[in-house]
Amino acid sequence: MTTAPPRTIGSRAAGIALWILQIAVAGFFLMSAVAKFTGAEPSASTFEAIGLGDWFRHLIGVLEVAGAVALLVPRLAGAAALAFVGLMAGAVLIEAFVSGGWIVLPLVALLLSAVIAWGRRQDVARLWAAVAGR
Repeated sequence: MTTAPPRTIGSRAAGIALWILQIAVAGFFLMSAVAKFTGAEPSASTFEAIGLGDWFRHLIGVLEVAGAVALLVPRLAGAAALAFVGLMAGAVLIEAFVSGGWIVLPLVALLLSAVIAWGRRQDVARLWAAVAGR
């Protein structure tokens, strides 16, 4: 059994900054989910442009709520951020090529999610090892 290296002041500050970022990103995704559940614009028209209708908009809203909650669970935060990277990559592509919308917001969400996933990469590796039975 290996022990974790001692924490330095810099790593403690980075951990605190990462938690602040996780809380902010979770808040963003919760607000985004509310917009999807209520059919607020531009959410409704974007999903209409995709052609999958309300069921898909609600599914994405559920995924955003689940991911936002998981961002606040230490063991799941990195995996949730990694899932949001994929979700936001899809959102950027949809905005750019289907709905012709503004890609800045999903792109920023993608980048912030990537920062969290990178910062929690050891937790993701531990979770993967536990799930894979290693």
